[in-house]
Amino acid sequence: MYPTLFDNSNYWLIRSSYLEHLPQRTDIIAAKDPQDGSLVVKRIIALPGESIYLNHGAVYVNGQLLHEAYLRNRTPTYAYEKNESEFLVVGKDKYFVMGDNRNNSCDSRTFGTIPRKSILGKVID
Repeated sequence: MYPTLFDNSNYWLIRSSYLEHLPQRTDIIAAKDPQDGSLVVKRIIALPGESIYLNHGAVYVNGQLLHEAYLRNRTPTYAYEKNESEFLVVGKDKYFVMGDNRNNSCDSRTFGTIPRKSILGKVID
């Protein structure tokens, strides 16, 4: 999650944060990786029922360019290959997540969307 979070730093996981409301876009969450069950820390990019389009380094949610002030200036976000684009609609009770270190992140571009039940809580510093 660099540059937002740093290795070897301490952060709080608020497990009760989603008892009364649903996770929101830009929340940093801890979740179980759908591939192997390990812990991952990622940022929510798209919510259930929303569309996401990765095209030429830009991220669009519901057809609108996503402004990501938490990324380093001009950080591109590509699908699997720099020349590819990807479009999908997030399923019911699922979330599309990505790391802030976009060029070195295993996230929903790789393992798909995260089910709500796999989200352990919100991460804060």
